[in-house]
Amino acid sequence: MNAVRKVMPWPVQARDEARLALWTSAEIAAATGGTASAAFQVSGVEMDSRDVRPGDLFVALKGEAMDGHRFIDKAFAAGAAAAIVDRPVDWPHVLVKDTGAALEALAAASRERMAGTVIGVTGSVGKTGVKEAIFAALDRTSRGRTHRSIRSYNNHVGVPLSLSRMPARSDYGVFEMGMNHAAEISVLTAQARPHVAVITTIAPAHIENLGSEEAIADAKAEIFEGLQEGGTAIIPADSPHFQRLADAARAAKADIISFGRSEQADMRLVDAIPSANGGSLVTAKFAGRHLCFTVAEPGDHWVSNALCVMAAVHAAGGDLGAAGLALAEMGGLKGRGARHRIAAPGGQALLVDESYNANPASMRATLAGLGSTPAGRRIAVLGAMKELGDFGPAFHQQLAEPLSAADVDFAVLVGEEMAPLARELGKGATPPLGKSIAFAHCHGPGDAIAALEEFGLLGGDAVLVKGSNSVGLSRVVAHFTAKDA
Repeated sequence: MNAVRKVMPWPVQARDEARLALWTSAEIAAATGGTASAAFQVSGVEMDSRDVRPGDLFVALKGEAMDGHRFIDKAFAAGAAAAIVDRPVDWPHVLVKDTGAALEALAAASRERMAGTVIGVTGSVGKTGVKEAIFAALDRTSRGRTHRSIRSYNNHVGVPLSLSRMPARSDYGVFEMGMNHAAEISVLTAQARPHVAVITTIAPAHIENLGSEEAIADAKAEIFEGLQEGGTAIIPADSPHFQRLADAARAAKADIISFGRSEQADMRLVDAIPSANGGSLVTAKFAGRHLCFTVAEPGDHWVSNALCVMAAVHAAGGDLGAAGLALAEMGGLKGRGARHRIAAPGGQALLVDESYNANPASMRATLAGLGSTPAGRRIAVLGAMKELGDFGPAFHQQLAEPLSAADVDFAVLVGEEMAPLARELGKGATPPLGKSIAFAHCHGPGDAIAALEEFGLLGGDAVLVKGSNSVGLSRVVAHFTAKDA
């Protein structure tokens, strides 16, 4: 046998011949119906002058209180190569009638030229983490040709911006879609036109605007409206709204892959046990075979997320082995589970940063995660949950039970919406609490920092910081992690 094996050539695809530049001036003008002032190429698209990098196209968007044209000079000082504007400027530009409409037109052109597979992700809880995990899984085997929306760019501006940034060579695009009113996801899914539409879960986020969980389920199910022919819907089998979601998916003529613990789930959990790194060792059954993989992220909710990711990767034609490796290596995102070790008397304390978002379901999930974290003392810094309307007082008060179940020693409650919880904790060790929980009720993040400083962190403590983004608990995280920077 010849000991020298023939080197296999790297597979060549038609998309390899696509231009490396993201957009040319001619392409932008054709997509938007605008007029280019000069010939140019750009390597990125940005709408915030503070985030512009060399080579970017700056889109001067106009809002109710802000006009991006005011920041043209700053954008070019930061290295912008050109801009989309609605008035002539002294820099390379494409002149259009409406810069917002131009961004949407550029997004449509980007989606039209992309010949790969698009995955749309929505849900009340977990959509950003699931989006990132799907991206990591597909990027492993696509030679870096997987694109996704960054951060939480999931609204009427974020989705078209993310689409416009997608290279023509992309094999996969993964886009997060959010909403706080009915009919918003209908618009976003029509722009993304996904081949795979994912709903992570249904929970009472934004219930103030929608009125019921059933209405939330219907609003999330709008993502199926944009599914391409032969597309797949990924839905949570354990949700009480499963049938509602399944009916909406069938109405869109979608194939369905369900995930969860339920016997009816297609991607079904068989077993999950804690792993040495704080995550989980998961065994799932799918299409008659068993899948075994590690999930690095701690918490039972991430076991469910992992099943969702596996289902989506399969539907997109990805590699489940690569998905398992990606889940094993996932690190927490800033504001969404990032874990920090901070110096404290007697050793190090663990600080879990969940400061970006909060609703009743995610609060319970992360408190359960805190409860399963080995620690000398457990401390919860909880910010108000927004957009709950008349349901808010009850949902905040009901956090007493998961706080007790997590064996929390000290709770810092931030925001006036936390008053019902403070009153409940003030009753002391009465059912269902089981024990008294020391607490401080604070007006804002500055007071929360002071309360934690007075309490005094010790080595071996575990601290959860979680609240709606507008509460500003990222300041608490920044204060305590800056000490170790």
